Amino acid sequence: MSEVIPEEYNTNYEQFRDILSSFLIERIATPFTKPKPKPKRRSKKKPTNSSPPTSPDTTDTDPSADDLADFTSYIATATFLALPPDLQSLTYHAWIDNPHFASTLYPLPLTAERTTTLLHTLDPSIPDSLATYGITAPPSTPSNLPSPAQFLAPVLSAYISTTTAAPPPPASTKADAAGCEICGRDWINLSYHHLIPRMVHDKVVKRGWHRADQLQNVAWLCGACHRFVHRFAGHEVLAREYYTVERLLEAEEVRRFGEWVGRVRWKAR
Repeated sequence: MSEVIPEEYNTNYEQFRDILSSFLIERIATPFTKPKPKPKRRSKKKPTNSSPPTSPDTTDTDPSADDLADFTSYIATATFLALPPDLQSLTYHAWIDNPHFASTLYPLPLTAERTTTLLHTLDPSIPDSLATYGITAPPSTPSNLPSPAQFLAPVLSAYISTTTAAPPPPASTKADAAGCEICGRDWINLSYHHLIPRMVHDKVVKRGWHRADQLQNVAWLCGACHRFVHRFAGHEVLAREYYTVERLLEAEEVRRFGEWVGRVRWKAR
């Protein structure tokens, strides 16, 4: 790749690439989010031949992890370099020291229109590539898919929110995490997932599902796995059934997703 990220922006670029990856994986890894078909009732009729019934095909057709890693790096590099310099170098302190960022330049969540303006220098090959992968709608073609700006708007919003978040308080549990606790990747940015979602803390204690001292139990997850867990089950189900990493990994969908996404690794630039 001829385009090179300036060394001083590497940290922000890696954050952006991780966030973009989680959105791409969410769009591409559809076999893990499809609803399970209802079991069919057994027929009372005897089979007409002696052949045993065939098992449903469980082979996944997910894209190659290596291909997805290359694709993500390609999209991330071109998109990041098309951002205004103040977004490439954005920090928490720069955000709070410049009130015009939040109020005028980058009000969150970003709209598709604002995203189009911010990425006006984006190489046209990027929208074409996103359309080829079925991520966005092809140019000038009616489709139910989002436009490139509609897809990238929440990606940029998440990047800005993450990059400008206040430094986290000391978290001793992170030192115990050798990597993402679902996919195992130990070189990617991690965030903490409340195993008992905060939105249902009051209900959890009131109904006796868990003790108050268990409410702050967390798992350290990469962005892709974090987003998948919240797509996998709602807050109450997570609180009642999947309140430990071990319970999450007992779910076949979570385990299979972790095994697959664990193979998505960026190549050295």
